[in-house]
Amino acid sequence: MKIAGVELGGTKCVCVLSQDGVTIVEAQRIDTLDPETTMAGIEQALDQWRGFDAIGIASFGPVGIDPKAATYGHITATTKPGWANTDVAGRLQRRYGVPTGFHTDVIGAALAEGQWGAAKGLADHAYVTIGTGVGIGLISDNRPVVGLTHQELGHIRPTRMAGDDWPGICSFHSDCVEGLASGPAIKARAGVAANEIAEHSPIWPQVAHPIAQLCHTLVLTGVPRRIVFGGGVGLGVPWLLPMVRRMLDESLGSYGDRSLLGDLDAYITCAALGAEAGPMGAILLGEQALGR
Repeated sequence: MKIAGVELGGTKCVCVLSQDGVTIVEAQRIDTLDPETTMAGIEQALDQWRGFDAIGIASFGPVGIDPKAATYGHITATTKPGWANTDVAGRLQRRYGVPTGFHTDVIGAALAEGQWGAAKGLADHAYVTIGTGVGIGLISDNRPVVGLTHQELGHIRPTRMAGDDWPGICSFHSDCVEGLASGPAIKARAGVAANEIAEHSPIWPQVAHPIAQLCHTLVLTGVPRRIVFGGGVGLGVPWLLPMVRRMLDESLGSYGDRSLLGDLDAYITCAALGAEAGPMGAILLGEQALGR
């Protein structure tokens, strides 16, 4: 059973092919540029592998995930210029004529981390990516948590750290978590990329604080038994998560049954699959489209 996967991210797109649903035998990276150039690049990659049985697409968002809606498979009100209202899944399904699974890139990564990675063996967990944007995939009973739409918790408005009045960069909300803690936000605040900022810079507590507020919100949903972090910033800054854990502990205080969380070093952890989580999640979405 051959399945093609597409992880469509805000910076890059990774197209993969699996023959067993577990291992990737072919992979091709494409820069995420304008929609037509990027979609043509995806098609060029997939054309090489024709004969696959399904496609799974894990895309940056917001996206339409209701199969009954006209916007299903579309990128909708995104902050990425030019991509609003782009039909991704429909275009590929029409071209290849195979079952096509579609969800957010963070749900794809969350599913993969639950199947093989840092949340393996847990039916309920959250995946948080801190990179070009801030995205959250919430999994309960081994399935994505959905209702009206998917989670957009990267755009919650956190309580601001005392003394931090930097306005943020989100074009919709200014100082939401994404506007304060994404890679572009860190660069806008510091003038340099995250990997160029020293460990003891005063910027890091200002970045960790809104992320801890996001974790506070996730804990209070009562769903995740673990919070797994990925993305270039989430995985690339080793002192960030220890700060987040300390700030979460202070933020929660003595409320609720804290024993449920256990050791925060284990409760908030790094993704185990790294850059493979998104592409492998796309493969899982393709399997789901086949009803497997």
